[in-house]
Formats: sequence, structure tokens, C-alpha cells
Amino acid sequence: MPDQIPLYIDGEFKQSNTNDWIEVTNPATNAVIAKAPVTLDSEMAEAIASAKLMFQCWKEVPTPERARLMLKYQHLLKEHHDELATLLSSETGKNLADAKGDVWRGIEVVEQAANISSLMMGETVENVASDIDSYSLIQPLGVCCGITPFNFPAMIPLWMFPMAIAAGNTFILKPSEQVPLTAMRLAELFEQAGAPKGVLQIVHGGKEQVDYLLSHPDIRTISFVGSVPVAQYIYQTGTHHFKRVQAFAGAKNHMVVMPDANKAQVINNLVGSSVGAAGQRCMAISVAVLVGDAKAIIPELKVAMAKVKPGSPDNAEAAYGPLISPQAKQRVLRLIEEGKQQGATCELDGSQCEVDGFPGGNWLAPTLFSGVTTEMSIYQQEIFGPVLVCLEVETLDDAIALVNNNPYGNGTSIFTACGAAARKYQHQIQVGQVGINVPIPVPLPFFSFTGWRGSFYGDLHAYGKQAVRFYTETKTVTARWFDEDIPDGPNMTIHLR
Repeated sequence: MPDQIPLYIDGEFKQSNTNDWIEVTNPATNAVIAKAPVTLDSEMAEAIASAKLMFQCWKEVPTPERARLMLKYQHLLKEHHDELATLLSSETGKNLADAKGDVWRGIEVVEQAANISSLMMGETVENVASDIDSYSLIQPLGVCCGITPFNFPAMIPLWMFPMAIAAGNTFILKPSEQVPLTAMRLAELFEQAGAPKGVLQIVHGGKEQVDYLLSHPDIRTISFVGSVPVAQYIYQTGTHHFKRVQAFAGAKNHMVVMPDANKAQVINNLVGSSVGAAGQRCMAISVAVLVGDAKAIIPELKVAMAKVKPGSPDNAEAAYGPLISPQAKQRVLRLIEEGKQQGATCELDGSQCEVDGFPGGNWLAPTLFSGVTTEMSIYQQEIFGPVLVCLEVETLDDAIALVNNNPYGNGTSIFTACGAAARKYQHQIQVGQVGINVPIPVPLPFFSFTGWRGSFYGDLHAYGKQAVRFYTETKTVTARWFDEDIPDGPNMTIHLR
């Protein structure tokens, strides 16, 4: 029988009493590798109560001590980096290179959490009025919650709970029911680093468990990453219950290619950024906007994409792994077929992909469309597969208008040798993360992950300074002391303890 994944409540890994279990499968074979519990309401309540009780102690722990916990944690994560990547690849299907990158980007956020002392500093103004000073204090909120997706089971949980806990909060994590194993190992290492019981809790399940978290009065914040419909639901429901919410949603990331761009760099980066991780990442480049004569690269782009092959995680020659589930594969196949029916030219069709030795896997080979228009479903919808669509425009202004008219605003890139074109693009484009001759402009953790428009619902973003503001509240103190109350002379009394 597959292993039954435990809950992590009040510092203990305990089996759920549920009779309802969710199968966890290996996407390369679709074999069941574990079962995750659908957490009972009583167990959800226990986790929240433990987190609430622990918050009263944890918020009083000195900030440097909380930072030292994160220093120990990042050391353990680095020590177990390859082990975590192997585990992660077994439940996501990612090849080891992608899995290692997933873990490493999470470690970078934990390193930033170790810098929490300087990030928790308030501000002071002396003499805002006669003999009156004002200063602000940054204080934690309470019990925070994270709901994470399947595609980055190490990185995205590590975006959330280390920053929240370092800031003095306690945290409840509900990982994707498709990939719960990595989260449990992260918790084991966190405990090993010295995290006190109750600081982190992990529960499992589906929509009912999410709704429980969204509506519970003791949870102060909700952090979410996932699809557009679910992000909208999370944001609307969470704010309806008066919670602070950050909900990262879908994307349709464009790479604008100018005629003067380095052709070899453009092709290499388009291939890697569109099909890497099987296209299952919110920062994947899924649209190439070819300006003027840049459309001439399509034949060479097709040749380069055709050389890229998916394969099992242990195949060092495989460029990427399978899609997460048969349902995900069927959705991408449907969109590919719609692209053909709606008049796009399918330059390269990966629909009939097979991988030797893994007949049951959710495989798709790279797929390339040209002649795409903005009315087609392959342009309008986030495909979340190894599919690249090409649109052609005449000018940079046309490209900017096209990108700005798209409802999403997660990431975009421009490839050009012209500094003025790059400057104009970065200034006028209405997208949160911009790359210049960089295909996937994910910021390092001392900045923040800043999706805009339909890619994000909320006000404060993940990691960096914005995350600290999201997980804390500001208290302003105005103080006045009177000179005549200063003790001096022979009547001064000194109390020594």
C-alpha cells in the first residue's frame, strides 16, 4: 500500500483520522506513490488553535533569535538540496535540473528571511512637535496561512512560511494535494533546525479545507499561488472574511523580439523559457511577439524546438518532464486542436509524444504555432504546457499596445541591441516584471515578486520588503516627557535591582 502522508500539527507528525484520501501519483508513470488525507474539521481546528496559542510566545522571541533559526534552516536545506530535488521530481515529474532550481530559489528566500532584523526596523522622527517624538514599530499579525500550487512545491512554500515566521507570526501551510511530499520534508528539516512546536502546521485536502482556512476568524492572512479562477475566488472569499490576501494568478508572458536582436540568443532563450518545466510555470514565455523582420527566425526556431525532447526525471538528456496529470495533458491537447481549427499554423506538433519505457506518462513534445492572432484561444488562455505561439507586428509601439491589451501582467521580456528601445519598453509596458535580454525576469528575494493586473489580486507581493509588510502591522507611537519630572539633586532616588 502507498504511504499515508501525515499531518503536521503542534510539532507532531500524526496520521489523520479521516476515511477520505487523495492519491498522489508520479506524472511519468501515473503510478500511485502516496496518499494524502482530506483533513477533518476537528484536525483543522486543532492546527489553528495550536498556531494561535504558539503565536503568543513566538511573537516575544527576539528578532535576532528568529533570524538565527532561519540561518540554521537554510544551512540544512543546502545540505539536503539534492535529496529534496529527487523527492520533488518524483511527485512533479520535473527533471533533476529543474527540481534543483526549484529548491534553490526557495533557499534564496530563506536566506533573505535570515535578514529579518533589518527588515523589521521602524522609523523615528524626533521633535514632531515641541518635546514630542513619534516612532513606528513593526509587529507581527498572528496566524498566517499559505495555499500553494503543484508546480513549485519547494520554492513557493519557502516564499511564504519562512518570511512570515521570521517576522514573528505562526503559519499554516496547505500544499497542493498533487504534491504534498516535498512540503512534509521541508517541515521535517524546519523542525530539525530548531523550530518550536506549533510555529508551523501542515494540513492537506481540497476545496473544503481551503474554505475552512478562508473563513476561520483566527487566520489573519492568506497567501495563494494558482490559476486565475481560483485566485479570484481566494481573494474574494478571503477579503469577504476581512483577511489580508495576496493571490498570485495566471499569466500570458510575452517576449518581444526586435529585428536587431541577437538571433542565437533569441532562439536559445525562447526555446528554454517556453518548454522548460514542460511550460508549467507562471513565468514561462508562451508568446513571441516578432517585430518587423524578426519573423524570419521562425524556421530556425522550429528546428531548435524540434531537437528538445522530454523524458523521465532520471534521464540526464531529457530537457523537461511530463505534465502533472492526464487532465492537464488533455487540456493542453484541446487548446492545440483549437489553435489548428481557428486558423493558426502549427509549425511543430508535439501532441503524439511518446517516451520509451514510460507509456503511461503525461508526455507532450514542444509545439510551435505561427500566424496566431489575439482572438484565438491559444493566445487568450494560459496554456501551461510546452507550447509557444508567435504573433507578428510591424513596430515596437504595436508590440507595446499588444502586451498592454492582454489582461495579464506577470512577466515580459524584450530582446534588442538598442538601449533606447529597451528603455521605452520598460517604461511604457504595464507588466510587473520586465526582462531586457533576459527571458524570465524573476527577481531575487531582496526585491519582491511583482505581478500586475490580472496576474495578481491584492496590494503587497511575495518575498522581499513587501512580504514583511504583508505579514506585519505598523504601530505608531507618539511620546511626550516633561522636563520637570526629571529627578535630580538630593531628592533623587535610584532603585537598583
